[in-house]
Amino acid sequence: MSPADGREATAPATPAPTTPAPTTPAPRAAASRRRLLLLAPFAAAAAAGAGFYAMLRGLGTGGYDPKGVPSALIGQAAPDFTLPPLEGADRPGLAAADLRGQGRPVLVNFFASWCVPCLIEHPQLTRLAREGVPLFGIAYKDKPADSLAFLRRHGTPYIRLGVDQPGRVAIDWGLYGVPETYLIDRQGIIRWRWAGPLTEDTLTQELQPLLRRYA
Repeated sequence: MSPADGREATAPATPAPTTPAPTTPAPRAAASRRRLLLLAPFAAAAAAGAGFYAMLRGLGTGGYDPKGVPSALIGQAAPDFTLPPLEGADRPGLAAADLRGQGRPVLVNFFASWCVPCLIEHPQLTRLAREGVPLFGIAYKDKPADSLAFLRRHGTPYIRLGVDQPGRVAIDWGLYGVPETYLIDRQGIIRWRWAGPLTEDTLTQELQPLLRRYA
């Protein structure tokens, strides 16, 4: 009770906190953000295109060095795997056991129909096949119909051909990208890896000496 007027005393009410009204970005700032979001995909595509152009230019001048990509599998047995054949290609599927018992070194080549460098190297694969080098192909993350159309258009240099559509076998091999080629000796040991398209210089300076060495 208040001693002055006999009424019960009450504490003065505390004003409820007010939530500041949400602020909206200035129209100019919002427009800038929208422009950045719209331009981001184009910037990424431009960067990828510039990288691919640099690779092609390096291939022409000798400045591109795929050997800079290391592989922990050199000197190790090829990973165990079994892959189904590419339907319609008239080639059997591929397994790790097929890499041994050929009586000479063999090559394993990862490729895809959507891979432009794979098209660049295809004449070199055809040349190796004509020279009698056992060549095994693995279609990497490609639609089987597209792989088949690619090989029908450009020729099939492989004596065996496996389909790795999920890309699981490629993970076991430590694939960097396509195309990628591995040299396997007669005991099934990986002796050499080339990340990138094979060129005439690659065959002459790198691969052919190794084929003779491990023959």
